[in-house]
Amino acid sequence: METMTKTLPTAPSAVAILEMMALSREGDRREGILLRQSRGWFQVSGMGHEAIGALSYLLRPDDMIFPYYRDRALALARGVTNYELALAYFAKRDSSSGGRHMPGHYSSRELNIFSAATPTASQCIPAAGAAWGLKMDGKDSVVVCTVGDASIRQGEYFEAVAFALQEQLPLVMVVEDNQFGISTPTLHHNPYRLGVFNPEHVVTVDGRSPDEVIFHGSAAVEKARSGGGMTVLWCDVDRLSSHTSSDDHRVYRTAEDIAAMTARDPIPIVAEKLIAEGVLTAQEWKRKQADIARSVEEDYLRAEGAEDVNPGTVMEWLYAPPTAPTAPPIKPTESMTMVAAINETLRAALKADARCIMMGEDIEDPKGGVFGLTKGLSTEFPGRVVNSPLAEATIVGTAVGLASAGYRPVFELQFIDFLSTGLNQLLTQVATLRWRSKGEWTCPLVLIAPCGAYLPGGSLWHSQSNEGIWAHIAGVRVAIPSTPEDAAGLLWTAIKQDDPTLLLVPKHIFRKRVGVESTFPAVPYGQLAVRRTGTDITLVTWGNGTEMAAEAAKKAQTEGVSVEVLDLRTITPCDWDGIAKSVAKTGRLVVLQEDTRTASFGQAIVAEMTGNQARWNMLLAPPQLVAREDVHVPYAPALEYTVLPNLTQVMDAIHTVMY
Repeated sequence: METMTKTLPTAPSAVAILEMMALSREGDRREGILLRQSRGWFQVSGMGHEAIGALSYLLRPDDMIFPYYRDRALALARGVTNYELALAYFAKRDSSSGGRHMPGHYSSRELNIFSAATPTASQCIPAAGAAWGLKMDGKDSVVVCTVGDASIRQGEYFEAVAFALQEQLPLVMVVEDNQFGISTPTLHHNPYRLGVFNPEHVVTVDGRSPDEVIFHGSAAVEKARSGGGMTVLWCDVDRLSSHTSSDDHRVYRTAEDIAAMTARDPIPIVAEKLIAEGVLTAQEWKRKQADIARSVEEDYLRAEGAEDVNPGTVMEWLYAPPTAPTAPPIKPTESMTMVAAINETLRAALKADARCIMMGEDIEDPKGGVFGLTKGLSTEFPGRVVNSPLAEATIVGTAVGLASAGYRPVFELQFIDFLSTGLNQLLTQVATLRWRSKGEWTCPLVLIAPCGAYLPGGSLWHSQSNEGIWAHIAGVRVAIPSTPEDAAGLLWTAIKQDDPTLLLVPKHIFRKRVGVESTFPAVPYGQLAVRRTGTDITLVTWGNGTEMAAEAAKKAQTEGVSVEVLDLRTITPCDWDGIAKSVAKTGRLVVLQEDTRTASFGQAIVAEMTGNQARWNMLLAPPQLVAREDVHVPYAPALEYTVLPNLTQVMDAIHTVMY
């Protein structure tokens, strides 16, 4: 963990807690006024949830918070300043996201506040992953994760709770139950009310009372700190405002209901209690409120005049600064498969870095993965190569949390086809984390996944590659090796860089034995390999397509046609210049992929080569794309080979561009 440089508030008085709550409320009020004056675009309020902020005072600098957008008070109590929240409201250059993220989405690496994402409950599995990392470190640090009550019907909340209980993690899960999901009452949706969860790990809290929050929160934090595992604090609160500035709760809540919850407003209740106890006088409280209002107004006026974002920086922080690749420190055998090369590279990574962790379904010995990619590794590195539950969101999400705790997760998916259940974590957390936090939070994750068809019997969910989908996700690198050297080199490059990478390993050729050089070379991203030189046609492909491309080039040679075969190796980044250089020589382009045709990466290549005038002028014939038609891969071998690209189709494309 990074060394804290801010001083976090500790052991606050009751009056200090009340002031924190009032500061949060006044910030919400000020933003509402500014929005009505058209001085802003959006607001999400934490009105009624302020007492939850008292949890911050129970935490140490090395503890972590995974908040959601109702937690303004929690962020303020942790040490985020009101001015910083004002910068976020106005989407200023120096805000925590540099104008990339909505206000109300708190983030501070310095204060260990993980960058909040909008999709509900998406922070829960990463919080469990971070708690796992802290536990593996042997620390007594704690993770607090907050979530709204409507969000706990998300499957990822269930997965996070299950993983935390399974591993007895130092996690405090805080459910802020205001009984509404925008306009939908959650009374009959809440799984705790339905009795879905074991009540033994659940503590019911009056979330309007900071005394109650501190009393039960301190017990939960101490339980987590002492190794007792997770607690769910189920906090009863009111959402005193509309869901966001885009909502009007008067449409779906009665005047009587609004009046009743307003009467439960925690701030005047706490103030009246302290006044009645003689801790505070009415005059002092009135003066404090005025001072807070004046201070907040000054913060927002100053923030409104702060430096605006520079549109020219919008691409910054999407990826890590490039680093020079190094050769994987493994020795090739006389003949080798991609599976063996990956296994040896993983072994080298585990030896080199104690913070490299592997998790996936069935990856422990004796099985060592369904394809043997991790064979022997759990025996050699016990506790660092572990089986996951059958839950892809857990696999991807815990990796996000582990990375936030300083680990280097190298995780395996059995098939890339199964990433769909982990797609929320990939899209929401993995891909956007660096960009939305201006590089403060990163996710150096490697996801290894067998992919592709041309192996009869795989059917719909064991035969896809879908690189067109993955390439569409900004912030994620996509690599597809076709040789043992590239499998080792690309994996080693991925492990050593700070960007998330999908390493797709083509099943049809990953057990193919080939001769390799005496050493494994460094393999950079964004640099294609010329598998065969030629002068008449450029044939671009990757993965399984390299085998068919080689066959087509040999057959074309017998017809007097010289085909240059390019293996992209990485889809994102793509070596556009390398393709253009070859096309400049040949004047003709054929692209071969096993992914579907529409909106595919192959179509992107054709568009890139024809959309630029200089490249357009190189072409002597219309480029051709050979791809699977827009249909799923079927089970019966006769049907599978009907829908997949074949040698005849590649030769037809060669003839089309040549003649």
